[in-house]
Amino acid sequence: MRDTNDQVRGFHKERVRMNDDGRADILSKAKANRKRLRKGLERDDKPAPFGSQTQGSYAMRTMIQDGDGDFDIDDGVYFEKEDLVGARGGDMSALDARNMICAALQDDLFKDKPEVRKNCVRVYYSAGYHVDVPVYRRIRTTNAWTGAVTVTYELAGATWKASDALNVTKWFKQRNKDLCSDASTNGDRGQFVRVVRLVKAFARSRPHWRGKIASGFALSRLVSDHFVERVGRDDEALRDVLRAIRDRLAWNSAVDHPTLDERIVEAGDSKTAFLRKKLTDKLAHLDVLDDPDCSHEEAMKAWDDFFYSDYFSMQPDPEDEKDLDQKTSGPAVIKSGGHGYA
Repeated sequence: MRDTNDQVRGFHKERVRMNDDGRADILSKAKANRKRLRKGLERDDKPAPFGSQTQGSYAMRTMIQDGDGDFDIDDGVYFEKEDLVGARGGDMSALDARNMICAALQDDLFKDKPEVRKNCVRVYYSAGYHVDVPVYRRIRTTNAWTGAVTVTYELAGATWKASDALNVTKWFKQRNKDLCSDASTNGDRGQFVRVVRLVKAFARSRPHWRGKIASGFALSRLVSDHFVERVGRDDEALRDVLRAIRDRLAWNSAVDHPTLDERIVEAGDSKTAFLRKKLTDKLAHLDVLDDPDCSHEEAMKAWDDFFYSDYFSMQPDPEDEKDLDQKTSGPAVIKSGGHGYA
């Protein structure tokens, strides 16, 4: 395969990875939202949460750039189970918990009001951002024989259901550490996490694919299942894992949850079928990279066609730059009678 690692790494840096300023801006909105939520709960005489925690792509460091400004951050709010009491003294229902959070977040400053969604409350910002606030309750169970305390978490979805986003983040960062030799402690660097971002960038590369293709969580699990490190070659690692995902989805389209005994995606899901179809179609663009006579221009066009991008075709041919370096790296020439250098 023609070596296009430098160009793929450049694309990841300039067009895919969310930079630190962007992350800081999004996090500032989440923190402001936390203050609004706590004040609203106090105003409404509702129970106070014991904590909040970013999760999902922000926490896993897989958040990517979006040309439409459609960024989001998941910022879970956590309560003790015994504090969430319903109107009749029993457990508060999952829907009532989400309604409570939505009411507490209302603010006249919002053009679009926060709304209750299936698994969270969504807060919209005019710049295109949104903050999703999933609601969790913590359950402590004491073993009658040993006295050991087990802590579990449940998410307010259609009903209360087992869920632990914090463990998902731990799982992902550990996978990055285990699967590649260049991983950083905070999980921001590593070939595995770069490939996950690039796969998500492919899935978002065409606007008309939105809502039809597998979720970022499902993509992360699929990459985890099939990733093999290629030291110094992100381009090879990316194509190899996408080929493996395409082939796997032909016989097994179900995607298992990494930390719970359930599935992210059931077999026969239309979104994973759509992903496989698009991988089959678009990976064909990269076949030219295996041609020993593949030119720089052909290689760059192939990646642009794959990512629906204009980035790669603007990248100079490294061989041309080498020629230029050789022409300008000779010894300095002193002009006759002069004091300067040519």
